Amino acid sequence: MTDVVSDVDTTATKVIDDTAVTEATPPQDGDRPVEWAPAEPAPKRRRGLWIGLGVGAVVIGGAAFASTVLIAPGTTVAGIPVGLMTPGMAAETISARLADTEVTLTGAGNDAVVTGADLGASLDATALADQAFAERPAWNLTAWMGDPIAADITLDPEAADHALRAAVPASFEDPVEATVTFDKKSGTYVTTPAEPGTGIDVTALSAAFADATAKGETTLTYSGDAVEAPASITTEEATAAAEKLNGMLSSIGFYVDKERTVPVKPAVAASWLTVEDVDGELKITADQAAIQNVVDTLPKAVNREVVNATTITDSGGNVLKALTEGKDGRTLGDTSEVASEFAAQLAEGDAVYKLTVDSVPFETTALFRRIEVDLSEQRTYLYENEKLVKSWAISSGLPGSPTDQGRFRVYAQLYSQNMGREDTTVAPFYYQPNVPYVSYYNADEAFHGAYWHNDFGRQRSHGCVNMPVDAARFVYEWATKGTEVWVHS
Repeated sequence: MTDVVSDVDTTATKVIDDTAVTEATPPQDGDRPVEWAPAEPAPKRRRGLWIGLGVGAVVIGGAAFASTVLIAPGTTVAGIPVGLMTPGMAAETISARLADTEVTLTGAGNDAVVTGADLGASLDATALADQAFAERPAWNLTAWMGDPIAADITLDPEAADHALRAAVPASFEDPVEATVTFDKKSGTYVTTPAEPGTGIDVTALSAAFADATAKGETTLTYSGDAVEAPASITTEEATAAAEKLNGMLSSIGFYVDKERTVPVKPAVAASWLTVEDVDGELKITADQAAIQNVVDTLPKAVNREVVNATTITDSGGNVLKALTEGKDGRTLGDTSEVASEFAAQLAEGDAVYKLTVDSVPFETTALFRRIEVDLSEQRTYLYENEKLVKSWAISSGLPGSPTDQGRFRVYAQLYSQNMGREDTTVAPFYYQPNVPYVSYYNADEAFHGAYWHNDFGRQRSHGCVNMPVDAARFVYEWATKGTEVWVHS
């Protein structure tokens, strides 16, 4: 190269030509020599210092331009030399080296060879080349011969599996995946356990491939012998999925508040649900169209008129018995999105769909019922909300076994009962079988039917309140446990 500054003869005031050429050895980039442009004959110098400076400026300008577009010498990316390359050239070089790297499969592989391209080896070559240039431009002398730039190299699982199966078919036996199916007989989901297969470990091969590349190697050996290949869906995963599904079957349905108003039978639910292997994981999907068939029946099952409640109470307003259970009236809201929303819920494992309804609350009618026995009149009166409902002549206890007076409550009711003892020679010295419609209110004193006499209106009993059979039946059905009884004279 021509010197930039020429020697000057001060006595002759002229430019002295320096034609001596210094031979330089181009720098090395790893194992790859730097590709310099071919040398051209040095131009003959012309007189004048300004001319020499002009030529030097051109040379320096070209070097400066190169340093702004090239990666620093000595730079490697994933073990691949990219020094003194443009980012575009570096990206192509990285990709080509990766694709051309050869793997020799030993053992059962019988030294079959597959390439990085066959295995789907990849990394982001463009991004790594841009990173190398950004961090280590050639103009920055401190960035020359820097530490290697690491990179994540991966093998495409599908491509690698295809290539390895083709190269060493004897090493591959597919595993049996665990499955989840619905058993119609038991109405539950059951599992089939997984069974391992054999193959070549792509994950381990990927690590070995990346390690060899990082060392700058373009070939490597790897065992083609079979190793155990577990099923992607394990028995444990299938069991967990079945438990989740069975839990859904126990609660699946359409709800109004906390009431499962429209249950869904397990077989119907199973016809909606599908369990699929998605990227090695069991996923639940639901058939929206099948769900819609049930949604179409919801109005008939959900809509209803209001049903008002009727209760029997005591004088304090305490409910003794509900004669009619109250039910709110309700009208089902918009169902146009129910099927799609429920399908999405089921896919997430939520089997409870809460319906939107318009409700009309029921009203309650309270009936305060009481029984009054007037011993002086030998008559019983039934009152409801202090209005007389029924009245009958009765037969209370004889003077030797009088009916107790006071305020009591019905505490037990029997449809029929034998009273007294069959041996009438001992107390209470009477026996009456199959006494009907018995309502006890005070120890052994009760209202009951008396089929053995028709002498009502006079004392005849051993303390009970004898009534005509039809009257006793009315009391039995009209009163309830807790009904107040007032006996007086």
